[in-house]
Amino acid sequence: MYLTIKETADYLSLPEDLVKGLVLQKKIRSLYDGEQYLIYKDQFQSHLEQVEKYKMLYDEYLKEPIPEDIDVKDED
Repeated sequence: MYLTIKETADYLSLPEDLVKGLVLQKKIRSLYDGEQYLIYKDQFQSHLEQVEKYKMLYDEYLKEPIPEDIDVKDED
């Protein structure tokens, strides 16, 4: 299923101008059918899922405590 720029902006809760700018900068892949740009929803959805997955992994990494090393020596 393909979405127009307006539908994509509504889906992401972003301004339409921002989405159009990202499409024109080729940061969002799209097709141009001669009248409008179309964005493939499933591909876009999988990208969002991957971003969320990496955010969760990064948060888990930041929450991991730094282990104390008994053999650390102060070298002044």
